[in-house]
Amino acid sequence: MNYIVLDLEWNQSNTGQEREAKELPFEIIEIGAIKLNDGCRMIGEFNELVKPQVYREMHRITGRLIHMQMRELERGKPFPEVAERFLEWCGEEYQFCTWGTLDLTELQRNMQFYQMKPLATRPIAFLDVQKLFSIAYEDRKSRRALEFAIDYLEIEKDIPFHRAFSDAYYTAKVMAVLKGYKQGLFSNVSYDLFHPPACREDEVKVQFDTYAKYISREFPNKEEAFADREVVSSKCYLCHCNLRKKIKWFSPNGRHYYCVAYCDRHGYLKGKIRLRKTQGERVYVVKTTKLISEADMLEIERRRQHMKDMRKRRKKSG
Repeated sequence: MNYIVLDLEWNQSNTGQEREAKELPFEIIEIGAIKLNDGCRMIGEFNELVKPQVYREMHRITGRLIHMQMRELERGKPFPEVAERFLEWCGEEYQFCTWGTLDLTELQRNMQFYQMKPLATRPIAFLDVQKLFSIAYEDRKSRRALEFAIDYLEIEKDIPFHRAFSDAYYTAKVMAVLKGYKQGLFSNVSYDLFHPPACREDEVKVQFDTYAKYISREFPNKEEAFADREVVSSKCYLCHCNLRKKIKWFSPNGRHYYCVAYCDRHGYLKGKIRLRKTQGERVYVVKTTKLISEADMLEIERRRQHMKDMRKRRKKSG
């Protein structure tokens, strides 16, 4: 299997008044990619400009960042033509790799705008190289700029940054270093959720070295999501036992929900649910479960109690 290291540049409206602005907030104007073999050696490259069809003026910030003028884009081809050539160039067996999480979503949004055949009808597993760099060298949570990683790894800067091909090129260089850093690092896949699971069979259940993730199918609303047993269950991802909750599901903000359960063999496990909306205003759930310390459990209990106290005060104050 090959890796397709992808980077996109896109333009947007200066005014937000165009009728297409909601359907296509970011119009792709350049596709750059590097093809790596399974040993992370470069075996191909792709670099094409896209002729704009929606936004005919360059956004003031975009133009300064990528040093590109609209007249340069007039040499490009329409997006469907460029995208078809790109996907043909990708081949049959490959996995996308990007710096960050946005590129695959915007690629699929642009394809949908032009009524092209979708890349997939369910979540796409890909490698977020920005996240992999944090796992390998930092705290798993921080997200650094690509140029920071290049400097940190002492990789030669032989072409300018902030164009699609050059950023794909440097991301591929980082991947080559990460490939030899730690066995199993590339098993830490991410999921693009432009198309959430449509049915139970498409739901995602995956276990990583420090946590487990579950991505549910779509539900009509939040109430039906939380009525589903799989959504609200607490399981130990190490021994797969169903657990009784020490702290039941609660939300401090209406978007994120937390619970704590206890496993006799492995200790406390924190569950976290994030509710997300689909394009059709339905909802789905992204749930993560991870082992935590007793001190972490007590801090979650303190937050839950604080939330309850605040609600009581608001109720008394009328």
